[in-house]
Amino acid sequence: MLMTPGPTAVPAPVRDAMSRELINPDVDPEFHRIYDRLTDRLATVYGAGQTGANGAPDRDVVVPGGEGILGLEAAIASLVEPGTEVLCLSNGLYGDGFADFVADYGGEATLVSTDYDDPLPLAELESILDDDHEFEVATMVHCETPTGTLNDLGPALDLLEEADGEILTVVDAVSSLGGVPVPTDRVDVCLGASQKCFSAPPGLTTAAISDRAWAAMDERDPHSLYTNFLPWRDTDEGFPYTHLTTEVVALDAALGLWLDEGLDAVRERHRTAAARCRERGAELGLEPYPDPERSSPTVTAFEVPGRAEELQTRLREDHDVLLATGLAYLADDVLRVGHMGHNARVERVDEAMDALEEVL
Repeated sequence: MLMTPGPTAVPAPVRDAMSRELINPDVDPEFHRIYDRLTDRLATVYGAGQTGANGAPDRDVVVPGGEGILGLEAAIASLVEPGTEVLCLSNGLYGDGFADFVADYGGEATLVSTDYDDPLPLAELESILDDDHEFEVATMVHCETPTGTLNDLGPALDLLEEADGEILTVVDAVSSLGGVPVPTDRVDVCLGASQKCFSAPPGLTTAAISDRAWAAMDERDPHSLYTNFLPWRDTDEGFPYTHLTTEVVALDAALGLWLDEGLDAVRERHRTAAARCRERGAELGLEPYPDPERSSPTVTAFEVPGRAEELQTRLREDHDVLLATGLAYLADDVLRVGHMGHNARVERVDEAMDALEEVL
């Protein structure tokens, strides 16, 4: 049983959709119809379907072919050029990683970071915004999957807006979108992926992009095709490259299930599964990482100092249950249960925790 925080288990209706006859995305109009339906469905999930003063949607949703990390790099490649000042707010591995992407594309990254078990460093953010900087872009992560941390982005977005309403915001919502409300309306580039809360196979990036972010991309004229959102803005005349047909069909089917269930029901299912996982963990003497109040409804990271790889191996070999260890310096100290998407069900959590109880 796959209970990792992405890729997640793919339900049967999605697998069935993937098994249908292949569609040629370059010449078959049916594929364009499916892609347009997919972006409409994603707009509902993002909350990007509301209209602005001109009557047009306030965010465009695009779905490039490429695993979720493509979105993080493409956001930087599309908005950053040599000399661009970028503020990277971080309390985790992926937040830190944004600064690396900025450096790769010649930007000047200012990393405002803290320990991985702390909240976002708002005091440090406020202080750096008071200094003499000309930040054009700010990055942050909604759910830090390696530690199971769900960040409250509201206060950080408030500070950025108060300091300079022109700073473009980029948010990694890969592990929260679909299971947790995301403040898309306050974010210029909001990133997601197929293999997390939607329970489709890995292979697609999703992004909700504001008009002012598009304008900034037009000014920068990125020197890349693959790590570039601009070619996806208008696909009426064709896609930038041959799209990942089966993955698009799968994500469309997965979102159909998601919307049939309903936004409120899906989120409540995630909350219930998370609460059950932590209740079972407490019974086993396991502490969540980080503080329970900041733990995500989509993934629970338990502290198991020095035992994560051993427990993962025994769970896989003895019980056919696959959990994830931590990453980087937490690789052997954290064991993660992914209760997101199709796996956000109490019975699946109980099966995984029963197995964990046996190997502890």
